[in-house]
Order: sequence, then C-alpha cells, then structure tokens
Amino acid sequence: MTDKPHTALRRGWTTGACATAATKAALTALWSGAFPEAVSIALPGGQTPQFRVETMAKGPGWAQAGIVKDAGDDPDVTHGALICVRVAQSLPDPSSGRTSEGVSFVAGEGVGTVTRPGLPIAVGEAAINPVPRQMMRAVVAELAAETGRSGDVTLTVSIPGGQALAAKTWNPRLGIVGGLSILGTTGIVRPFSCAAWIASIHRGIDVARAAGLGHVAACTGATSEKAVQTLYALPDHAMLDMGDFAGGVLKYLRRHPVARLTLGGGIGKLTKLAQGALDLHSARSQVDFAALGALARAQGLADVTKAHTALEAFDLAGDGLAAALAEAARQKADDMLAKSGCIVDVVMVDRSGKIIARAGPTE
Repeated sequence: MTDKPHTALRRGWTTGACATAATKAALTALWSGAFPEAVSIALPGGQTPQFRVETMAKGPGWAQAGIVKDAGDDPDVTHGALICVRVAQSLPDPSSGRTSEGVSFVAGEGVGTVTRPGLPIAVGEAAINPVPRQMMRAVVAELAAETGRSGDVTLTVSIPGGQALAAKTWNPRLGIVGGLSILGTTGIVRPFSCAAWIASIHRGIDVARAAGLGHVAACTGATSEKAVQTLYALPDHAMLDMGDFAGGVLKYLRRHPVARLTLGGGIGKLTKLAQGALDLHSARSQVDFAALGALARAQGLADVTKAHTALEAFDLAGDGLAAALAEAARQKADDMLAKSGCIVDVVMVDRSGKIIARAGPTE
C-alpha cells in the first residue's frame, strides 16, 4: 500500500473580495448596459483573481450582480453563499450642502448592522469592514475614470440567508445584528487560518472594552463557557471564544487590558496552559506527563506519570491535582498580564460542565 499523496489545501476568497467582484460586474452593467460573464479584481497583495458572475438583474437606475463565495478548503460558514451588490447612481442632496456623495454603503438582506462601539465600523453603519470598503471604492473609481461617469454611487450589499448563517458566527456577541459581516484584509481565505480566529478574539475584546465591561471570560469550548457564564452571570458580549488560542487572548489583553479575566476550560487544555503552552491544540502542544507527575508528588498525591491523558491523571489523583493545575494555569496567565493590571481567575470543569477546581479571586 502506498501513502496517499499530500495535496495542498486550496485557498478561497473572502466575502470582501466577492463583494468587490459583484460591485465591478453590476457597475459595468449599469454604465455599459451589459453584464460581463466574469470579472477580475485586484487584491491588496497584488493578486488578480477572476470571478464568475452567477446572478444578474437590472432595473431603472440600478444593476445587481451576485458572486458565489468559494472558501476553498476552509470550513467557512459562508462557503457557497451568494454575495450580491446592487449599484445605483446617487443623486446629490441639496439640503446637505454637498454636491457629491461619493460611495455610500447600505446593508441589504442578510448583511448586519453595527450596534455596539469597539469595531472598526461606526455604530449604525453596514457591517462592511474597512478593507472591503477600500476595494469596492477602488473599483468604482477605476470604472468611473474609464467611462467618465460620476463615482457617486450607492452600494447595497446583500447575502440571501445571511441572517441565519450569522447565528453561527461571533456577530451576535459583537453587536452586529441582522446578518453577516463583509470581511477580509487580503481578499484570500487561508484554510484553517489561526489568524482569522485570533482576529475574532481581538474584536471581541475591543467590543467588551468599548462597552465598559470590567470582566470578560475566555473559554476553550461550549461546556466550560456555559459553566463560567452561569457562574458569573456574564452577558454574551463578555464571553470570548478562546478555543485553543490562549496566547491570542493573553497577548492582546496585555496591550488592551480589562479589570478582570476568567479563563475556563477542561483539565486537558488547562494542563497544557499550566505547563506553559499558549496554543492548546492537540497537534501543537502535548501534556508533559513527567512534569504532571512531579506536580502530583509535590502535592502528596498519587503517581500519575503512567497516565495517558490529563483526565486519567485526574481520575488517579483527584481534586487536589485539579486545584494545583488550576492554580498553575492562573499563575501562567498572571505572569503574562503582570503589568496590565488585569486580575485573573481560572475555572476548570469536567466533561459534564461541573466545576472541579477554581483558582484566583472568586468574587
């Protein structure tokens, strides 16, 4: 039997890149009268991908095009979604005292609206991030220069079914209501990107700080999150979906602190944090059972050096080991946040969500 050949994971395109392509197709139709079958756009990194135009519609003074998002091999919730942009020529508003409006952005069906401060888009604006806005403006400016038209246009971005998809994202916690965000800084989706998850953590901290929250919680999964949120009666926008990225939380809070951080997780991941790992994924960090055994001996507990998992070690040594690991994890986090003024506590849970250890202040 031969090994299966390694195949590189296929990259995809962000919602921002798709919205830019849809803008170009719709604007071409509005100003030339005909839709192109495909369009190419320039990404911030200089790449020029081509997009097939999937849907086309026109009416008096407007044109709309849709691009199906291809996220490559990334398990992106928006893979296969239709990203639509309707372009309409803006009319000057004499009452505003301005003769030119430039490019205006409107949230259509399935695109969210920002309702909380702390994000890079102002409250009340369509949740279309700065780089996609820049890309879309650049397309308008390019075509306006080519055709001699006015670049005063209104771009209404919509994603059919986007509101249901948004429930599977961070948007509700971040105060983005009504749908998805139009995202992307490079235009490219890199499969299983750690950077995308960490960026979401950062935005969650930004929103919590802007809301004046003094206490946030970062948890490794849904079970620990439920236990911690119930324990402290924290609002949804105080909860950070840390996953495996303890370092992403701690490093950002070191520069952008809050008064208090609670770390929640199961014994396996918190053991790795206690032993100094900041990326808790099983492929990137492992429990050191020799060190775990030494910790257990120092507490006068059973020998756990032959355990195969942290959970097995807990079964052998009991609550004393869980308490020692929670305190070691708290100390690791506290060391990273020492100059920030942020107070840390740790809540460790079992698989059922029962709290088995706590370390740090409890009030």
